[in-house]
Amino acid sequence: MKIKKPTVGPIVGYTSAGQARIWLRGEFQKTPDGYRRCFGAIRLRKHGAPAFGNPLFVKLPPYFDMTGVCAFTSLQPDTVYEYQAGWFFAETELTNLDGTQDLDWTEVQQQTLRFQTGSMNPSQPRSYAFGSCRYLLRLFGGAFFDERGDKVFRSILDQHQAPHSQIHGVIMAGDQIYADDLNFVSPDVAIDEYLSRYRTVFSQNNVRELMSRVPTYMILDDHEIEDNWPSKATDKDWLTLYPSAIHAYQIYQCSHSPLFSLNDDNRLTGTLDRFWYTFQDGCCDCFVMDTRTERRWSENPKHRKMINRRQMEALLLWLNDGSGRVKLVVTAVPFFPDMESDSDDKWSGFVDERTEVLDFIRKNRIRKVVFLSGDVHCSFSVELKHASDPSFKVISVISSSFFWPYPHMDDSDFILNGTLKTTSHQKYRVVDPSPVHSTDNFARLDISPESIAISFFERKGGQLGETKRRKFGPK
Repeated sequence: MKIKKPTVGPIVGYTSAGQARIWLRGEFQKTPDGYRRCFGAIRLRKHGAPAFGNPLFVKLPPYFDMTGVCAFTSLQPDTVYEYQAGWFFAETELTNLDGTQDLDWTEVQQQTLRFQTGSMNPSQPRSYAFGSCRYLLRLFGGAFFDERGDKVFRSILDQHQAPHSQIHGVIMAGDQIYADDLNFVSPDVAIDEYLSRYRTVFSQNNVRELMSRVPTYMILDDHEIEDNWPSKATDKDWLTLYPSAIHAYQIYQCSHSPLFSLNDDNRLTGTLDRFWYTFQDGCCDCFVMDTRTERRWSENPKHRKMINRRQMEALLLWLNDGSGRVKLVVTAVPFFPDMESDSDDKWSGFVDERTEVLDFIRKNRIRKVVFLSGDVHCSFSVELKHASDPSFKVISVISSSFFWPYPHMDDSDFILNGTLKTTSHQKYRVVDPSPVHSTDNFARLDISPESIAISFFERKGGQLGETKRRKFGPK
């Protein structure tokens, strides 16, 4: 059986000290009786080892757009692995595939790829590329034709491959696609439209190459569904548009995350009842929030909810788990600062919940908390301090957009100094903002147990301004 190159992917997803999940897509081919059975095959070896181990197989079914994930377990920490990935047709069952078949890997042998497992050392520094919002222009008539949004991923990959500049993970904080096309062309509503868009967006050369080498973590924002979802959602949208958008999202963004459990055969199992998740690597703990699908909208701020109670309680428990690591909280919309013109779509429109989180951090003297967000098409960092409690300090990093071909926001759009709006008697002050960069870019976060160094780079690779190192607060 001839192993063919993936039609989309591969994507290295959730990667810990002992596990790596790798995603790929095969091909749909009709037959008189339905479709040809398609399987993914991925084989792995330590860098420098003479031979690959037996491959792992995964069925690539039509209801998951011919995609699947292989989970490699019992890996060694801080270790570089090489892998080859592809797919094949076979009229058999998955249980009959055990690595003894005659497989021809010739077509994919020139695509031997590498990734590195995570670290269990809580003092080990980590570096992440971070950003959001990648618009891909769809022309009238439905054709996609825009390579500009792919350049930023070549710049990230160049850094990763440069000496002493390794990136340990890529965090994409929302709007990986713009399914609504800004509401004026022809927004996606059917499942095949969403799937087609994901195939196009994830198949561009540079993003594909980056995600095949660096562990990548994703969370959705509104444009994976509809602008400012769900504030304008109708009953029909909940019954038609939303299920299509979320099914495609699960296939292309969730499936390679830590969300799915593994069964006794190390195969992904179960169905999802949430989209937020956590992971840990070196000195960093990360909580990737879902600030979009759990929202309950109301014109009355008292009746709004950004997240449900289950996610809130999980976040607070995670913040106060005593790990001593840096706490990275990924939230697609900015946690702070607020905007000059009230934006109910951000955390400023959900002040009760924001106050609960901040007061909990202060009361429990939790250090090393960094909020990472996107959405607003500009990039900067800023700190939040307490008026009378010197132990309190929280950092916010906003990084957006990867690519946005229209005007960006600037510093005049934000309240970059002064007291943050809350619903408690605690006084939190926004201080020490960095310059605001109003151009396409990504953030590089170099994190140690003592500080975070924040650098912004425009999409062709040049650094924007100077690196800002922010120390974590006192114990």
